[in-house]
Amino acid sequence: MVGGYEAEEIEKLYAAVPQLRNVFCIMSKIGEGTFSNVYLAMARLQSGEDMKFALKHLIPTSHPSRIAAELQCLMVAGGEDNVMGVKYCYRKNDHVVIVMPYLDHDSFSEILHSLTFQEAKEYIFNLLRALKRIHRFGIVHRDVKPSNFLYNRLLKQYALVDFGLAQGMPGTKIELLKVLQAKKQGSCALNKLHKISGNIPVSRDVVLPSSAKHSVKRNWSHSQIKAGNTGKEALLGETILGEKNLNVHGTSSHEVTADTSIKQSKASDVASKKLPPKKTIAKKASADPTLKPIGTCLAGNTCNCYGKEQICVVCLRRAKQIASRAGTPGFRAPEVLMKCPNQTPALDIWSAGIIFLSLLSGRNYFFNGDDDMNALAQIISIRGTQETIKAAKQFGKTVTCSKDIPAKDLRQLCEGLRHVCMAPANGNDAAVRAHRAELQLQIMESQDSWFVEQTDAAHSLNNPPTIGMDHQHLSMKGWDRVPDEAYHLLDRLLDMNPATRITAEEAVAHPLFSDLV
Repeated sequence: MVGGYEAEEIEKLYAAVPQLRNVFCIMSKIGEGTFSNVYLAMARLQSGEDMKFALKHLIPTSHPSRIAAELQCLMVAGGEDNVMGVKYCYRKNDHVVIVMPYLDHDSFSEILHSLTFQEAKEYIFNLLRALKRIHRFGIVHRDVKPSNFLYNRLLKQYALVDFGLAQGMPGTKIELLKVLQAKKQGSCALNKLHKISGNIPVSRDVVLPSSAKHSVKRNWSHSQIKAGNTGKEALLGETILGEKNLNVHGTSSHEVTADTSIKQSKASDVASKKLPPKKTIAKKASADPTLKPIGTCLAGNTCNCYGKEQICVVCLRRAKQIASRAGTPGFRAPEVLMKCPNQTPALDIWSAGIIFLSLLSGRNYFFNGDDDMNALAQIISIRGTQETIKAAKQFGKTVTCSKDIPAKDLRQLCEGLRHVCMAPANGNDAAVRAHRAELQLQIMESQDSWFVEQTDAAHSLNNPPTIGMDHQHLSMKGWDRVPDEAYHLLDRLLDMNPATRITAEEAVAHPLFSDLV
């Protein structure tokens, strides 16, 4: 039963977009984010079947061109290869609601420790399939993470969702991403969207369920959406794209709803806050005609102000860097953290690699740096300083580390963490979960070895018997025989250099997936 506050929100949505009341019974609110809210709703097909839908209500403050671009991404690339599609779209004034089929999906954090290796392999394979498709259309998702890749474990269905932060590659097939790149006004984008939506095929008709046959008590009429109706003739009222199906393959079983995500952080760079004098000095320096910006890659010049309370001439003469920081902390690629202006689909591959790292290690939210520098330091602790320095040079950046850190052996790291998190526990005891987290941190922070034997951990941390490593438990799920190919792929996904990082197309053809292709 819908609570008072939630019921009030649903009524507000009905009031904002009145045509929804004639078509859908909104059951509950299932997601909330910075730029949108997601609701579970029910409607009846002409066949008499009741179908669940997800209604994504975009916050009115969202820029029209951004909304239009997200819709076109769904229309052009969605509906195939584990990429979310869209069924209908409604608009009333500045309120926009995107309607998508609903899939009851599992929480990544809740099933992570119970997945078999085969399930983990299938999960990452299907994610890479989705990335291969959108990259083929010139779309960079920019916010790949578990909550944006829906997974129904029972049905083995997957879908990449939420293109609210998507950007276009050079030559993208998504026209409205080109509009965003050119910084055109949103009104122009919406006009272009009307023009490109005329020949979209019609969906299976949706009719209104009878209140007598439906368990939810709400006054619905018996109107229906007729196939072939135009936007003026339909009962849906004013829409952005009419009442037609927005995907050629919109009725496929793997098409699912969007999930709310944590959007781009609005926090400013911590480093810029700590050095306010630098901005002042830089302004004065820019007025001096003898100090001309020479770009980010200063050949033959090195910074000599590291660790000093001053700003050297080399730093003062650096051109201001403008680069997107879209994405969720913990999943941002090194080139994003280093503010590289030329960002490619490789940043999505890095995020997929972080998810694969979580799958292999059993550690959810593997990286959790609270700012870009801490996040980069955590990555360096795994990938090593030398690889980081070499990669940074490729896109005109310089990374200085206080000491040399070797790259960690990925197998030893993942197996050490996996032995802790996969051990059987008594129910959902919070103390057991907390102790496991403590053991994982002990492994992560180890300076001498990233693989801690369970017996050593038990003696040093007074590990209770219920946390003991169970080889039979690991064997039953296949985690005692993870092939070398898995860690080879992980290494390629987490290549610090985006230019040599494996592509989605190459990753799908990796030998690890020979039994899935």
